[in-house]
Formats: sequence, C-alpha cells, structure tokens
Amino acid sequence: MSKRRTKQMEEDDDDGDDSLVNVDFEFFDPNPEVDYLAIKRLSTQLFQGDAEALELQDLADLILGQPLVGTTVKCDGKESDPYAFLTVLNMHVHQKRPSIKALIDYASSKTVADPDFHATLQTLLSPAGLQSQNHVGFVYSERLINMPVQVVPPMYRMLSDEIQWALDDNEPYRFSHLLFISRIYRLSSEEAAELQARSPRKQQENATAGVFSFHPEDEYIQKFATHSIDYSFSNVQPRDKDSFGLDTGGRMMLVPAANLPQLITTLNEVFAPPS
Repeated sequence: MSKRRTKQMEEDDDDGDDSLVNVDFEFFDPNPEVDYLAIKRLSTQLFQGDAEALELQDLADLILGQPLVGTTVKCDGKESDPYAFLTVLNMHVHQKRPSIKALIDYASSKTVADPDFHATLQTLLSPAGLQSQNHVGFVYSERLINMPVQVVPPMYRMLSDEIQWALDDNEPYRFSHLLFISRIYRLSSEEAAELQARSPRKQQENATAGVFSFHPEDEYIQKFATHSIDYSFSNVQPRDKDSFGLDTGGRMMLVPAANLPQLITTLNEVFAPPS
C-alpha cells in the first residue's frame, strides 16, 4: 500500500511553450527488494564525481535497512523504481559504518573554507562529539531532474511524523542538528546569455551569472540554517570555453533540528501542490 497518492501537473517544453501533463505520484516506504539500484543512481547524481569515495553501496544498504523512516516517490506502484527519495540517517549511531565515516570526512574537508562552519562540525562530529547527546541527522534527498518540487513538502511532512513515531518507540532519532547536502550549478555571463536566448520566458529569473541550486527548496532551507557553504567537487573534469554541460558543485547546510517544523510549514506554503 502506498503512503499517499497525489496528482501533480508538470509544465515543461524545450521550445518555451507550456504543456500540462497530469501525473499521479505515490509515496512509499523504502523497499529493499527493488530500490537499491535506483537509490545508488540518485546518490551518484547527488555527489557527481565525488561519489566513488563515499561508499554508496553501504549508504544504500543503510537507507534500506531502516524502511520505516524515509519516503520514495514512484509512478508505477511499489515494485517500480523511485524517482525521488528522502530520509534521515543518524551520523552518531552509524559512525562506524564505512559510508558515514566517509561522509564525516567529506563534510569536514568541504567546510574548511568556512572556519566557523568547519569548527561547528568538528565539535559535533569529532570522536569526542560523537559520544555526546547532540546527534546529527544527515538528511539525504535526491530526485530526477524533471520531478516537480511539489513532491517535496509531503515527503518532509511524512519524515517528521516518522521521526516522532520512532521517538515514541525509543528509537535513536532525536537530533540536535540536521546536515543537508545538495547540488548547485554555476553560470558564467556567456552561459546565462545563451540560456536566456534559448528559452527567454522559462529562464528569465535565472538568466544572470551566478550560483543556482538544482533544488528550489534549498533557498528556504538556507534561511533556517546556521551555516551554509557552496563548494566544488574534488573530482571533476577541467572546463574550458568549449566545454559542454553545467559547472556543478555541492551545497552543505546545517540546520538546528528545532527549526524543522517551521521549515516544513514554509515548504508547504511555498510549494503547495496544484489544487
């Protein structure tokens, strides 16, 4: 049985013309029988060239090992591949797992450029910090590029409920902080102008040089974060003026867990599904 079914309307056309497509999305618990490969693929999409060093096989096993916390989004029933997922992993409880060890090292290395953020993570995730009661939850989320952002608020509402149910059962989901890792892309002035020329109406807001997120909800997550940093991937092919594709990177955000309810309320207001 699905957790919930919702109908979304997608607008997308490369030539700039709007088209409406009705799509039924269903929300499911993670399914260890069928979701492993899809979650690994989405994880590779999230971490790009850095994925190989992050023990994604172990990470997928860890996600699917807690099937009562987290949500996948599918279109063709429980046995189909997920198009999106969201879950949270306790970085203290699972500190000895290869994937969590790799993530702790990764977060530490990518925040060096922000001494305050780096020091905060060192305090929370150092060997001494990992023995404290200030548990950090790694909020792990990714979706296919064309998935509408309106699937995000229901996933966060469900995650909040599941965390509370887990706490009611004395499971270790009481967090002091939540660590979000997402993706960004950078546009030069030339790339922005080319994008504007190809699709002037659709890309009007983004048609300037700068840094942008693949996930629209990141703008609001940042507002509830005490620390946020954009960084370059460690393993990426050098780009020159003739390179194809976007200049991508990562974004890391640290949010006090006490801010999660208000964040969820905000996401529901901003990204409400069409009526």
